[in-house]
Parts: sequence; structure tokens; C-alpha cells
Amino acid sequence: MLLKDRTEPLELLILRSLYIRGSLTEKEKYRYLSLEKGFEGEKKFDMLADDFIKEERYIINDLLLEVNNSFFQIDKLIVSQGAIHLIDVKNFEGDYYMDADRLFSATTKREYKNPVIQLKRSETLFRQLLQNLKQSFPVEPYIIFINPEFTLYQAPMDQSLIFPTQVNRFLVDLNNTPSKLNDNHKKLAHKLVSLHRALNPYTILPIYTYEDLQKGIWCRICQSFMVSIKKIKNSYLICAGCGGREKLEQAILRNIEEFKLLFPDKNITTRNIYNWCLVELHTKTICRILKNHYTAYGKTKETYYQ
Repeated sequence: MLLKDRTEPLELLILRSLYIRGSLTEKEKYRYLSLEKGFEGEKKFDMLADDFIKEERYIINDLLLEVNNSFFQIDKLIVSQGAIHLIDVKNFEGDYYMDADRLFSATTKREYKNPVIQLKRSETLFRQLLQNLKQSFPVEPYIIFINPEFTLYQAPMDQSLIFPTQVNRFLVDLNNTPSKLNDNHKKLAHKLVSLHRALNPYTILPIYTYEDLQKGIWCRICQSFMVSIKKIKNSYLICAGCGGREKLEQAILRNIEEFKLLFPDKNITTRNIYNWCLVELHTKTICRILKNHYTAYGKTKETYYQ
């Protein structure tokens, strides 16, 4: 039973918009691309788990918890009869090797954070949380390497590492383990969902201004700004780059939500959205869309929407 679905984290959404609109440093771009790739891997594992896991279990995705002023994230938590499974999904690609407790790329020799150490920290904090909740459940942590193009040399044999060729078997074995849940499992699972934090307060987002960002509506497929309006039965935005098309109203609504995300302190007004979308439209069209989907406040030129 799925108790919490996976949603794109706020940091990823903001970084994606800033990346597309040209306001990230090289270091920030690397962070964004890592988050994008990681989220892609998590969604891939979600799909596999949905296919394989049919037995009675509670599944909680993308859980950010805090205990004793320390935050930790669990990509996927599965409450089974016999144990709570903490799963960390990695979408690494290429050849890597372990040297003692350090992880390196075999091609670039670049060092990466050791996921084993990260998972041990999460496991320790999660056990502390269970103690605080006066709960006693066995905890089984696993690292899932989901990318089929990943190889790890000198992998430790005493760690719960699941490699790409083992993922299906891992899920089959998990599903074949009998699981009947009771009220204690239910109460704990719902309590964990209630403790989820939407944003880690220690997350550092890039500094940006309205003037820094490219205005316009970008193609939802190829992310280019080469879009133009074409009237068929309805009005569409057509991308000259990839040929993708999107209903004009949906594209404007998407841009409004992006504006709200990036500038939560700015009012949603007809003029602000018109300048943000930067397409050949009359302001009356923007006003109509805002009235149809948002609540208006005020009756003057300063009318804003929420």
C-alpha cells in the first residue's frame, strides 16, 4: 500500500528553472544535473517495485526526517511484517571502485561520497527516531544501484549493496517473504508520513533575481524557448526546435506556477505574468486564464491572484 508518493523536490524544481533560464554557476549546474539524474533513478526503481511488490506492505517514498536536530533522507521506506527496509537508490553510471571507505570513478579518479557511509548514518538516525517513538522494529538498509551501465570494483561483500543485475531478484525475494500487517505497523507508517519535512532547512538555494532570468515560455520537451503560437482548433504553442506542441492555456498555467515557485513574494498580476511569458498575446488572454484558474483580489489595476 502506497502511503506517500514521490514528488519532485523543491530544490530540483527551482534548480531546473534556473538552469533552463540561464542563472546557474558551473557548480550549481553540477548539483542540478546530479539531482535530476538521481530523481530519474528513484522513479525507475519505483516502477519496478510497483510491478514486483504485491504482498501486504506500507510503502513511503522520499521521506525527509529530523531527529535530534539532524536531518536525513530515505528514498524509499517499506514497512513489512518482519522488518522496516530503508532503501537508498543510486543512479551512478560508469565504472567505479572502492578503496577502503572511499569511492572513486575508475575513469576520472574523482572521489564521490560513499553511499555506504551515508546509509549507515541514515540507519543510525532512524533507529534513534524509533527509540524516541518507543517502537521496536528490525531495520534492514539497502543501497540499490539502478543504472544497468554501472559497475563497482572491489565492492565490500559484507554490505547490503544491490547491483543492477540483482535488483529484480531482490524485489522478488522481498515480495515472496510473507507479510501481514497489524495496527502497530499502520500507526508507525502513518506517524512517519506525518513527520516528513517538506524542505531541509540546511538546503542552500542559489541567489538569483528576476532580471537575471530569461523570460518566455520554454518547450516542455526540449526546454528551448523557440516556441510560437499556432491556431488549429485550439491555440497551441509549437516548438521550432523539436516540433513539440502544448495547449497555449496549459503552457501559460505552467509558466504561472513557475513564476510562483521562483518568486513567492511577487504578486501574480496580469502585467507580471504577461512580462514573464513574453509571448505575442493580448493581456486580456492572460487575464482570462488567471480569472478561470485563480481567485482575484482587488478590483483595480493592482488586482492580483492566488
